[in-house]
Amino acid sequence: MTYPLRKLGDPRSLRALAHPVRLAIMEQLTVVGPLTATELADRIETSPSNCSWHLRNLAEHGFVEEAEGGTGRKRPWQIVSLGRQWDNVGESPELARAGDALSTLMIDREVARLARARAKVREDTRQWQEASTWTQSMMWLTADELNEINRAVCDLLMTKIDRFEHPEVRPDGARLCAFLAWGVPAYDFETEPETEPESNGESDA
Repeated sequence: MTYPLRKLGDPRSLRALAHPVRLAIMEQLTVVGPLTATELADRIETSPSNCSWHLRNLAEHGFVEEAEGGTGRKRPWQIVSLGRQWDNVGESPELARAGDALSTLMIDREVARLARARAKVREDTRQWQEASTWTQSMMWLTADELNEINRAVCDLLMTKIDRFEHPEVRPDGARLCAFLAWGVPAYDFETEPETEPESNGESDA
């Protein structure tokens, strides 16, 4: 695996990734490490042949590659890059559609994970109940300030990224935790800018 993030600028690559099974495969390979198609099938509840087909498609677009050891369905696969990103500024209509489709699918997956966690955390220890949270906020910001906060959040979420590639640095009691963040203008609260009424030449003075 390599870091920094792989930048995606090809609509075909985005479309190749925008599939529930392929996202599940990428997630398993990221968290668990190299796995065979059969091992993946057991983990994501599908068939080995289906996993093999999706793995080949992911490999064609450079998302996964063969790992050492094994042949055929006993051949393990690994991810090529630990993370991915794509621009939403100055993009072509085709790239925008592909990026929106992938983003929507990924957000839906994380929202579903949040719902499962909220139901499950009540059965966890008090320590983990207190540590787990969700938050929502609105604030008045300039574009530069919004960009600054978004970058700070992204940087913070990357501080422990080495623990994926180096399990030995994970402290005792560490668990895989999920985060989802966005910072966007609240367009639903915006109105047309106020303008001064046109003068008809009359005055109260």
